Amino acid sequence: QVQLVESGGGLVQAGGSLRLSCAASGRTFSTWNMGWFRQAPGKEREFVAAISVSGSFTPYADSVKGRFTISRDNAKNTVYLQMNSLKPEDTAVYYCAAHFSSHPWGPMTPSGYKYWGQGTQVTVAS
Repeated sequence: QVQLVESGGGLVQAGGSLRLSCAASGRTFSTWNMGWFRQAPGKEREFVAAISVSGSFTPYADSVKGRFTISRDNAKNTVYLQMNSLKPEDTAVYYCAAHFSSHPWGPMTPSGYKYWGQGTQVTVAS
């Protein structure tokens, strides 16, 4: 069982920055690929970024490429999402998710992730 707890959301002006954190419970964090997704009101959950166990593979959605950076600290059981140059269209609830690395992985597909956090709200004011 893995529990994920996101933090770091809030209200920020357009052009500003936020860093989201996702703390995972359990001793097997280093065996999980991790992903960040977001869901705006009335829209489907969409992929934002993902990171492999080693951190060597980090795909991003085109909409955030060059502005967001995903990273992980396996010693702290934490994955981060640094968000810079935020835009109003980035407003959403952001979720982190865990995928067991021994299974086939489609990083952009929500259904491929086994565990999800409760989400943290990010609001970008124009």
